[in-house]
Amino acid sequence: LFGRAADFVWPYLIAVKEKVPVTSQLACWLLERIFDLLMASLLLGFVLARLQSSDVHVGPKLAWVLTFGGKIVGTSCAIVLVALLSLRHFAELARRRLIAAAGWLPARWFGRTEKLIGALVKGLESIRSDSALLLIFVYSVLEWALIALCYWCVAQAFVGVINLTIVDILILMGFVSFGGVIQIPGVGGGTQVVAILVLTELYGIRVELAMTFALILWTLTFVAIVPVGLGLAVKEGLDWHSLRQIGREAVE
Repeated sequence: LFGRAADFVWPYLIAVKEKVPVTSQLACWLLERIFDLLMASLLLGFVLARLQSSDVHVGPKLAWVLTFGGKIVGTSCAIVLVALLSLRHFAELARRRLIAAAGWLPARWFGRTEKLIGALVKGLESIRSDSALLLIFVYSVLEWALIALCYWCVAQAFVGVINLTIVDILILMGFVSFGGVIQIPGVGGGTQVVAILVLTELYGIRVELAMTFALILWTLTFVAIVPVGLGLAVKEGLDWHSLRQIGREAVE
């Protein structure tokens, strides 16, 4: 409901349930975002390669997306590579440097800062294991395969009026994954706009039909889980008071 701002809720809930520091789960959240960026970049790279080798006509409204997408792929892959190498091989060095840099703080704040930095580094220890790193990558592939399956199922409901192959689904996902960066709380935002743009520009689908497809896709992949998610969140102890405690828990 709150868009990207709500990403910090699940690290808090896991930290409370498992009795671990919130900062350690924020580190896990960082890892998830790194691998999401990696998978989205690989998918968009596939999309760009596929479109360049095909006869698909790209309209002027989508041409700038392709140009910008090429830069995004290169930049994001470089960021992911640097981040993984840094977190894997230089986490302890970074911890010592950060603690040393915080030495000017008063004793009370220095102790909290040292604990915060230590928890963050501890949360990133999983990627120091080759098997754990491989497992995270496999889980990421399976997760995105499941997303692709959801998209394909929605497309099957439109067979006869919108005929998309599995490659078309991957192309749509590639664009939508980056459109999702733009989030409007409670509405979503970029995902619907990009989905409509791709369907109309690449596949010549009427605007009203493309809008229907995009809204149903968004409803089934996002809105449907909201009531269940809110119920489970309340069951796990999430309330407005606990949300206000997230920042406080992070430094205690």
